[in-house]
Amino acid sequence: MNILIVYAHPEPASFNGALKDLAIDVFQEAGHEVKVSDLYAMKFQAEGGPWDFTGTMNPGRFDYLAEQMKGSFAPEVKDEIDKLLWCDLLILQFPLWWFSLPAILKGWVDRVFAVGFAYDRTRSYETGPFQGKRAMLSFTTGAPPAAYVEGGRHGDLNQLLLHIHRGMLAFVGMEVLPPFVAYSVGRITKAQRAEYLKAFRQRLLAVQTTDPLLAVYESN
Repeated sequence: MNILIVYAHPEPASFNGALKDLAIDVFQEAGHEVKVSDLYAMKFQAEGGPWDFTGTMNPGRFDYLAEQMKGSFAPEVKDEIDKLLWCDLLILQFPLWWFSLPAILKGWVDRVFAVGFAYDRTRSYETGPFQGKRAMLSFTTGAPPAAYVEGGRHGDLNQLLLHIHRGMLAFVGMEVLPPFVAYSVGRITKAQRAEYLKAFRQRLLAVQTTDPLLAVYESN
């Protein structure tokens, strides 16, 4: 497989960094090709705008979607589009901030999942252009597992992630795999973090045979 890891954490020594490094090692040891977009190291810009393109059609009025449809992308965006076309599996590695993606990672989605490339009026969900590709979230939380269940402090985790699983990944046609979640990593022991790394290794080794979250990406 060709695997793209989009990594969004400002600290290389973080547990997110450890998960990213483990994924690289596991996949390379298994003979897969791996590319990493380390967004903070790249100083990737979160905001989309005229700088996404080599030129604009109407200097007097900027139309972001029209420019995306035209497809004259600047190198920073074009490079990420090429990686996305190349990969069979996309892994988003990040800390869960405000029940969602960090701004830099959401900006990657905004700029790279461009209309005309990743979707259009006739291509989405089961007709999306990324049919055959798989995607998985891997992230850390500040709260423990009990907070992310129905009736828990933060509510059911699957519902919290629906805007990412369905509204971003499934929308462009990807098979969405169950997420890997390392809960409350700032408050657990070194041994517990080691157990998370062990569990993540097993998830990665089984990624080709893992059933997708069917209920999440059906487009009814």
